[in-house]
Amino acid sequence: MKLTILGGGGFRVPLVYEAVATAATGLTVDEVALYDVDPARLRTIAAVIEELAAQLQQRGHGATVPRLLATTDLREAVTGADFVFSAVRVGGAEARTIDERVALGLGLLGQETIGPGGLAYALRTIPVALDIARAVAELAPDAWTINFTNPAGIVTEAMRTVLGDRVVGICDTPIGLVRRVGRLLGTDLVASERAASAGTAGEGAADGAPAAVDYVGLNHLGWLRSVTIDGVDRLPGLLADDAALEEIEEARLIGKDWVRADGALPNEYLFYYLHTTEAIARITGAATTRGEFLAKQQGDFYLAAAELGEGGNADVRGAGACADAGPDAGAGTDADAGAGAGAGAGAGAGADAGADATSCCTSPLDLWRETLHEREATYMAESRDEERREEDVAGGGYQEVAMRLMTALATGRSERMILDVGNAPAGSNAPPAQRIVPELPADLVLEVLCVVDGDGVHPQPVAPVELGRLGMMSALRASERKILEAATTGSREAAWQGFSMHPLVSSPKLGRKLLEGYEAGHPQIATLFRRG
Repeated sequence: MKLTILGGGGFRVPLVYEAVATAATGLTVDEVALYDVDPARLRTIAAVIEELAAQLQQRGHGATVPRLLATTDLREAVTGADFVFSAVRVGGAEARTIDERVALGLGLLGQETIGPGGLAYALRTIPVALDIARAVAELAPDAWTINFTNPAGIVTEAMRTVLGDRVVGICDTPIGLVRRVGRLLGTDLVASERAASAGTAGEGAADGAPAAVDYVGLNHLGWLRSVTIDGVDRLPGLLADDAALEEIEEARLIGKDWVRADGALPNEYLFYYLHTTEAIARITGAATTRGEFLAKQQGDFYLAAAELGEGGNADVRGAGACADAGPDAGAGTDADAGAGAGAGAGAGAGADAGADATSCCTSPLDLWRETLHEREATYMAESRDEERREEDVAGGGYQEVAMRLMTALATGRSERMILDVGNAPAGSNAPPAQRIVPELPADLVLEVLCVVDGDGVHPQPVAPVELGRLGMMSALRASERKILEAATTGSREAAWQGFSMHPLVSSPKLGRKLLEGYEAGHPQIATLFRRG
């Protein structure tokens, strides 16, 4: 089996490789192909992985350690793939800083995936994502594509126009929320969901009635609305317990009184919608934005790792060749656990860690591990008044979600997972009664519970979506769909509308200024409109 990782020079790629090599699932991946347009970054990550693979072999995983191909040729990477993980960051971390600063300069939220920064990110990413989708359709037509690339909802929606139901979006924030709730209730809700799909009782379940969760929304805009164990919804009791809510990061971020009044636990990214003014103040009050922090940290890491490894034995195929997916398609993995916008107090000092790491780290792998811990500990720092708790840093992350999804599709062993999927089967134009959320378009991508098996991904029915939540979902996706239109047609007018109608902008005047700022800062966006 061949797994291709697009954005293969990205910082978090070794986590995915390790998950593949150590998965005790019976799934064997023979080859991992890394694709990136930056040969230097690709060479560094390949060196980290080669060192990691040697350690895994020493620990007894020799039979499952896949061979590694690193290439800057998209066609070589994709050809014959069984699974494609798409995790590209068009423009790299430097482009993210522009996304943040243009918005902040207008007094708006400057964040990677939420608000105008997320729209700018989508605008320059969607054309590349469509090129990738077309390459997969041509060179690996039977492959499943798992999209990590943010903003995951609208990027997955774009890729579905080419790949249909064989592309699925993933995010690790819903599973993190479910894990935290399960820990408080004394049950592994992830394992229980897995048991439910297999038809067996999981831990914490009785009489063949495993635990079940109800989660609905869009990517980075969703809610956990019920947690049923032994036929009883335990969420109301949890919401009534102040001590329990104090142990749930999402409740601490957004407010215990609010989540209790709302009757649901929100995705942590709701912080930016519900506490926008506070988020902007904290981000602007920090020494750096999250993007600036990561750009500095990553730059230091790649430089120091190259000095430590002196290139190692990693061989990058096609280095310097023209990449088919665009000039910046793979400049860093998009699955960023540090998705929060501001580095917050103390992050500025931490940003220098990579520069001095050669004095305390003896190999690229050691340096990578040290940098990873710092990166994840500072995630969404602008939303907290304290350092992130260790139990909130720990978790499976994107790599666990992707491995569970890939294993279920490849082996047929059923899983229940929260995924980004179409409101109805691709191309079906299903009537409202046959959609997951009847009030929304059939081709809109939602984030909901799904059963995954050898026959594919099967979204599960959800209870009716409350009007307030439906309104938030509709307003956001209306804005994003205008950006999708602009990205596919080159319409500057559609982009202006998309920026203007976003719920965190709501101003044609500001929308025009945002568009002008992003055109000036991003060559990809300026070129897009010249083509249109």
